[in-house]
Amino acid sequence: MTDFSLALSEDQITVRDWVHGFAVNVMRPVAQEWDEREETPWPVIEEAAKVGIYSLDFFASALADPSGITMVLALEELAWGDAGLCMAIMGSTLAMAGIMGNGTPEQAAEWIPACFGTPDDVKVAAFGVSEPDAGSDVSSLRTRAIYDEAHDEWVINGTKTWITNGGIAAVHVIVASVDPALGSRGQASFVIPEGTPGLRMGQKFKKMGIRASHTAEVVLEDCRVPGRCLLGGKDQLDEKLARAREGVKTSGQAAMATFEATRPYVGSQAVGIARAAYEYALDYAKERRQFGKAIIENQAIAFKLADMKMRTDAARLLVWRAAWMAATHQPFLGGEGSQSKLFASEAAVHVTEEAIQILGGYGYVRDYPVERWHRDSKIYTIFEGTSEIQRLIIARAISGVHVR
Repeated sequence: MTDFSLALSEDQITVRDWVHGFAVNVMRPVAQEWDEREETPWPVIEEAAKVGIYSLDFFASALADPSGITMVLALEELAWGDAGLCMAIMGSTLAMAGIMGNGTPEQAAEWIPACFGTPDDVKVAAFGVSEPDAGSDVSSLRTRAIYDEAHDEWVINGTKTWITNGGIAAVHVIVASVDPALGSRGQASFVIPEGTPGLRMGQKFKKMGIRASHTAEVVLEDCRVPGRCLLGGKDQLDEKLARAREGVKTSGQAAMATFEATRPYVGSQAVGIARAAYEYALDYAKERRQFGKAIIENQAIAFKLADMKMRTDAARLLVWRAAWMAATHQPFLGGEGSQSKLFASEAAVHVTEEAIQILGGYGYVRDYPVERWHRDSKIYTIFEGTSEIQRLIIARAISGVHVR
């Protein structure tokens, strides 16, 4: 008798239904408002903190699920509620992942709680990698961190762009070059605490979608942080740099370690958007009548919905597989993390576009949510690794060739 099963446990069902209730009762009623305001939805984040969704305890509990499924279930439900609000609530987890992936247990204990604050004093966190001249090419970061041995401080200069919660975060995790000659192997991650002089918000971006999520530049000008803010510590960094200079293979890029761990989480959000659009279009097609019958009775519409359902479910299965592999420490030999993110993001774009087509003119106006879901979906093919980069990762994984 096999142990294989796709059935959710009682605990997983409880979490899914709890988060879905929050999405229905808190997120959906205000989603259009915050999309149009294009501001950080502090009341929604505070409510999420009040009920326990936006909290270290919840994330720790979800991540402790040995199957890896609980977190992606929760993320799908939040994105089903609204992707912009979901990003506002979940944006801090990228910084948390950066600290967990690169820091010591002591650093994690100190800085991860600071990413969230408390229900009475809610905080957010940011993870800064991308730069104006370094998007997909993470190895070309220009942000520089120089060690001031006399004061045991790191002096950081540079500009980060497209940063979720950039400039408004209580904790910024910044990836910087400490030895430019080594490229990506000469990079390290730093925690910049709230109120540190030399860090300021640059341009706040007006975006096509996920407008409720704050996205901005982070400018660092002679920003000094104590030596203890180097994630992993100075001794570990020195050893890594020494190995790199000797030509010994290192454990990888500081940024990439974070992205690999979070790609199924990004994919699960895309699944939530796709599911929302599919469900809305299905209900509409059953009710909308043309030529004396419901439009779903036409193959042209019914077949679209069949494909939308198929792509959404297939995306979810790829996400679940990648989440399970990550939780059980299975190597992504076929680029499974990238597969989940790539397929889910492109499925979300396709499904939301088809939803607009099914609604016709109604799908194109803001009175109906499908146009917002389509705008929201597009970013998932861009951030945390473009579709092109995901295909590159998969191609290298399956071929063993350094495809360019």
